[in-house]
Amino acid sequence: MTDQHDQLRGGNGRYTRDPATVERDAHAAQLRAEGKSYRQIAAELGFSHPQSAHDAVARAMAEVITEPAEAAVAFELERLDRGLQRLEDARGHVQGVLEREHVTVSQGRVVYLDNGAAVPDDDWILKAVDRLIRIEDAIQRNGESRRKLLGLDSPTKTAVSGGLTYEIVGVDAGDLA
Repeated sequence: MTDQHDQLRGGNGRYTRDPATVERDAHAAQLRAEGKSYRQIAAELGFSHPQSAHDAVARAMAEVITEPAEAAVAFELERLDRGLQRLEDARGHVQGVLEREHVTVSQGRVVYLDNGAAVPDDDWILKAVDRLIRIEDAIQRNGESRRKLLGLDSPTKTAVSGGLTYEIVGVDAGDLA
């Protein structure tokens, strides 16, 4: 078998992992769990160096954590997608309520103005606007959850390099000696 250094790199510059490599990494992790040293694992699996055995075990351990985490993230994204779709549907229904004409009804009869026009009922419009605001807030929270889940809002690291020079003003260097 070959070490990772003998493998081909993918388009992203990283080493490609084929099923055989994944299986070998899992086998290396199993041997390590049985208490074998990295030198023993390297000899048994044909690695040229114990560090390669260590790397294989580390990759296998990372996959154990990564795969379920990725599945959980996918599940949460699907849940957020379903919730967002429900909110979008509700927003459409509320928009429909806002577009309809609402008239005031008293004791089962439409109330008319002196000019014969029906008295508009703003209560329905105000309730629909209130509901629309709550839906928009929920859509915003959905987006915030999505960004947090994907790590899009995580702080960025900034590296600052350079030096700092101090200048003492008003002191004669000869007086310091």
